[in-house]
Amino acid sequence: MDPKYQPQDIERKWQERWREERTFQVGEGGDRPKYYLLEMFPYPSGRIHMGHVRNYTIGDVVARYKRMRGFNVLHPMGWDAFGMPAENAAIQHRVHPSKWTRENIAYMKGQLQQMGFSYDWSRELATCDPSYYRWEQWLFLRMLEKGLAYRKETSVNWCATCETVLANEQVEQGCCWRCGEEVGEKHLHGWFFRTTAYAEELLAWTDKLTGWPPQVLTMQRNWIGKSLGAEVEFPLADRDGSIRVFTTRPDTLFGVTFMSLAVEHPLVAELVAGTEREAEVTAFCDRVRKEDKNKRTAEDYAKEGVFTGAYAVNQLNDERVPIYAANFVLMGYGTGAVMAVPAHDQRDFEFARTYDIPIRVVIQPEGDPLDPEAMTEAYVGEGVMVHSGGFDGTGNREGMAAVIAHLEEQGFGGGSVNYRLRDWGISRQRYWGAPIPVIHCTACGVVPVPEDQLPVALPEDVVFPEGRVTPLAEIPSFYETTCPACGAAARRETDTMDTFVESSWYPARYCCADYDQGMLDRPRAEYWMAVDQYIGGIEHAVLHLLYSRFYTKVMRDLGVANIDEPFTNLLTQGMVCMETQRCPDHGWLLPAEVADGACSRCGQAVERGRTEKMSKSKKNVVDPEGLIRRYGADTARLFSLFAAPPEKDLEWNEEGVEGAYRFLRRIWRLVADNGEWLPRTPAFAGGDLEGPARDLRRKVHDTIAKVTEDVDERFHFNTAIAAAMELVNELAGFAPADDTGRRVFREAVEALVRLLGPMVPHVCEEIWETLGNDTLLADTPWPTWDVAARVKDAIVIVVQINGKVRGRLEVTPDAAEDDVKDAAFSDPNVARHLEGKTLVKAVYVPGRLLNLVVR
Repeated sequence: MDPKYQPQDIERKWQERWREERTFQVGEGGDRPKYYLLEMFPYPSGRIHMGHVRNYTIGDVVARYKRMRGFNVLHPMGWDAFGMPAENAAIQHRVHPSKWTRENIAYMKGQLQQMGFSYDWSRELATCDPSYYRWEQWLFLRMLEKGLAYRKETSVNWCATCETVLANEQVEQGCCWRCGEEVGEKHLHGWFFRTTAYAEELLAWTDKLTGWPPQVLTMQRNWIGKSLGAEVEFPLADRDGSIRVFTTRPDTLFGVTFMSLAVEHPLVAELVAGTEREAEVTAFCDRVRKEDKNKRTAEDYAKEGVFTGAYAVNQLNDERVPIYAANFVLMGYGTGAVMAVPAHDQRDFEFARTYDIPIRVVIQPEGDPLDPEAMTEAYVGEGVMVHSGGFDGTGNREGMAAVIAHLEEQGFGGGSVNYRLRDWGISRQRYWGAPIPVIHCTACGVVPVPEDQLPVALPEDVVFPEGRVTPLAEIPSFYETTCPACGAAARRETDTMDTFVESSWYPARYCCADYDQGMLDRPRAEYWMAVDQYIGGIEHAVLHLLYSRFYTKVMRDLGVANIDEPFTNLLTQGMVCMETQRCPDHGWLLPAEVADGACSRCGQAVERGRTEKMSKSKKNVVDPEGLIRRYGADTARLFSLFAAPPEKDLEWNEEGVEGAYRFLRRIWRLVADNGEWLPRTPAFAGGDLEGPARDLRRKVHDTIAKVTEDVDERFHFNTAIAAAMELVNELAGFAPADDTGRRVFREAVEALVRLLGPMVPHVCEEIWETLGNDTLLADTPWPTWDVAARVKDAIVIVVQINGKVRGRLEVTPDAAEDDVKDAAFSDPNVARHLEGKTLVKAVYVPGRLLNLVVR
């Protein structure tokens, strides 16, 4: 055994062996229970970053651990390969998106293999392959048949620079999140998936996903946003038409003093057309449309509006109420119209105070009556209905049902359930995405592409003009076709699918990535699905996870799958963070550009900023390749596991990396220094021990129990590693006195490398082989602890007097309470503090504590 730890040579050796022997390639069936471990697959951006290293290391530890525990483990990897970044890179580097993407996949695959991750590469997939997206096109056609996919005209966020639709979440301060240019509004025809058809089931299942973090489930429930209430019709005054609103507070209908419309509501333009208020209202609406929609609904956002000059009628009291366009109302929730009750809604209250609109109290609490003129905030609590006609004196909770019944009886409205969730708009006006498989015919309308013509493949031989990636709508060779129904000239759909569609079903496809007769090979998919443990970032808590859940239910209902939910357990790992550094002249600096607190380019003192998520823009990043070259992959893995529990943010520091490297070198030396006798010495197999050998063996089996508990139950790899470090300290201080001692030492080393094998697999495989084992450590069972070996000869009992520690006693584990008390009374320090005192009572906690209460 080389006395020097050479991680690069060791890691290369074992990666080649795992690859040659296909160690981690798995099939279905057998006696072992299945375990499907999956991390969220990466976008092939070109290089892995430390966030990837942490995420995939966590998953790899679990996969390797479960394998050693006797599970048949599926641990696949693939690529989320479609999307706008490839088009932007194609423009920047003057290369086709396909070429850029596939070169990145090849490079990043090599990087992942350098980390020693236990992937079954035979199941690798890339979502940009026609063999993959063919099947989501097939499912799209089935959804179209069932009414779960449809086309409609809608108002969208439009980035003219990127030439595509943006989700609300992608608009920041009125600008595109990617290019920074101003976002406008555009009316387009687009394709939608009917996610709202599954709103209730998606919500109900959040109570059954007990293996998910509570905060993620809360975010999903809020996104679905179920509300119980009433829909109410407000006829327009002096003209035809009406405004339909949804409210959760029908008990406050008599308190309506104005109406608020979203600036995107089509009625706004109709109400002001040709009036003296048209210019002012139009300018206001144009300005508000550019504002961040998420911020518009924030509690602390300034409430603004403009009077349209029009009125609606509250049919419950026949009052005319003014209609405003307001910035805090969105078309995406309810009907895009709000009945405003300023006395009992804080947003309405602030708006009414700003624009001097009357406030009418209609819910009166117990005690002093509310005075609208003196109110400083809305009253949102419970009370009795007042100024509400025949409902006066009714408790407001009972009044809700009574008002709804009255609305239904009079034909003014009725009870309703509303969801914040909206149907999923999947249309993207880009090139690099999966084409939507329909044809537009002037005679036949929308015609599905026949199944035998799938996939509708992207034309990857297109030559793009410099500085631009042409969307499909500008590629005649793609869109010019004939109608499959009548044979006339027709046009293919030129929108491509949102990339969330590809990522919504890839876990199921991993089960049968080579299958070409259907979307899934049912027997294989049913063997592996659902995913037992899914791992990824909290930033995907809503959209990706919600869409995956929806898509799984659609696949179930269309006979493709047999599960209700895709992921049984979910771990959302924390971010990798690092201190930012900035030069007054050169801006953000990489760690390598700072020397002794100064900018290496100009010598000026560096300003140290906050510790925040690693990002290329702020250059607080560490290149994993450089880390591997210097320390090896096992060190990178160990640091990312030891620095913080997986669900917490990890703060990068060089000292921690050095410490991880020193620990691995220490284990290596521990084995190398005893290399003459260790390989030919069998491990201790049981029997009586005394002295240091007995203490070491007890520590070994305590460590096995501790690491097993930390990994299996909590994924607390940091405390598991800390326990292994304690065992290394014990081993370093142990000097085998005879053959029995050497056997105990051998048992300890074997246990250590088996416990650390999932975390630092390369060095542990090498040591395992050095010990003379002829099987892979990866194929070796997880160690179990010997209960008898953990029994202590003596335990320490802490003695307290009135809560203060006055002594520590060593007693046998089976010592009776009276014996412990006698020993305590005989202890000189305890006796001194009891002198002259009266014992009131003694409280004994077996095995831990004796508390004497005196006066």
